[in-house]
Order: sequence, then C-alpha cells, then structure tokens
Amino acid sequence: MWNGKSVGIVIVAGGSGQRMGADVPKQFLRVGGEVILVRTVRALMPFADTMVVVLPAEQQERWAELASEAGLTGEYIVCNGGSTRFESVRNGVAAVGECDLVAIHDGVRPLVTAAMIERGLATAARCGSAIPTIGAVDSYRIERDGTLEVVDRSKLRAVQTPQIFDYEIARRAYEQPWNERFTDDGTVVEGLGVSLGYYEGERRNLKITTREDLAIAEALLGM
Repeated sequence: MWNGKSVGIVIVAGGSGQRMGADVPKQFLRVGGEVILVRTVRALMPFADTMVVVLPAEQQERWAELASEAGLTGEYIVCNGGSTRFESVRNGVAAVGECDLVAIHDGVRPLVTAAMIERGLATAARCGSAIPTIGAVDSYRIERDGTLEVVDRSKLRAVQTPQIFDYEIARRAYEQPWNERFTDDGTVVEGLGVSLGYYEGERRNLKITTREDLAIAEALLGM
C-alpha cells in the first residue's frame, strides 16, 4: 500500500537487443554488475502490492533463471507479451488485477529513483494520471517542405516512465482497439478523452537501448 492506496506495477520488457548489437535481449544485459531487468524490478518492488513482468514467452525460462539467481522468485507475476508494446501493456494491465493505481514502466529503465516514483504516485492520486517528462537540452529542427526549421526547445518535453493511472482509467483505456496515435500509455488514456496529469522526471532515468546508453548508465551508477 502507498498512502492507503493499493498499487499494481506493470513492467514491460520485450526488447530483442538488436539495436544494442547484443546476442541476448537487452533487458538481460548487466549494468553495474546486475541484470538490467533485475535492477528495474528491485527499484519498483517496494511500491508494489502486485507486480507483473511482461515478457515474450520464449524469454521467460531464461528470466526465471536470472530472477532465481537474484532472489526474486515468487515476488511477481510473469505474463506473455504481445506482438506490440500496446498488446503487451494490455496483457499486463489485465494480469495485475484490480488496484487503486497502476504504474506502467519500461523494463530497461533501471535507474528510476524512489523519489521519482513517489512524485508520480502523488500526482496520479491527485489527478488520476501521472506522466513524467523532462525538458529538452539539445537544439532541434523540424523538416517542413524539404527545409529544416528551428523548434523552440523550451516548449519540448521528453516523455518517460513510469506512467501511472487510476486503475479503472487504465483498464478502460486498454480495452480500446489500437490506434496509430497511441505512442505511449498517456496517448492511449487520452483516447478516452481523459486529460493527463504530469510530473517531473529525471535525466538519469534513461531508457537503455544502445551501447552508448549502457555506458552512460554504468557511469551514473559509479557517481
């Protein structure tokens, strides 16, 4: 329970490692000496009444071995992923069961902090939803009619996870058919006509998808 509210956590881990150039799924690589997905599960476990790890069926046996080695056996549910992230989250939300709040998090964001999760839960409890964002630091241009125009980066925000919702909102959202506008969980919820709440993410909460990301995460853990 968190402040009297039950919390379900869905961790979506369906990566292949292709962009990483690895011969194992990226969530099974190690950072700071620990399997990425293990580190992610450990970060969110203190907040979970129920936790679901969503994995492709063919990865579940290997995950069971890694989780057992890490002492995580029996502390979560594993469910099958789908052919898309949308389908995987739908499966995870169904598996987590009824709760007050459900948090949906990328399995390859292992550096999320307790303070950030607390901010998200507080925002979701108040607003019914909580989407973490951080400000842009690079300069950007957008292509229009073959030319590149400057974009005001002060108006850009990068979206992270965990994205946290009232459970009934998330359940109804993922009963919708997939739409190409659905780029993250927040846009799925917006498909119901529901307004979103936002909270401040953290730059260290990076999504590990490339070798460079892995090196950055190693450096952050060493700070």
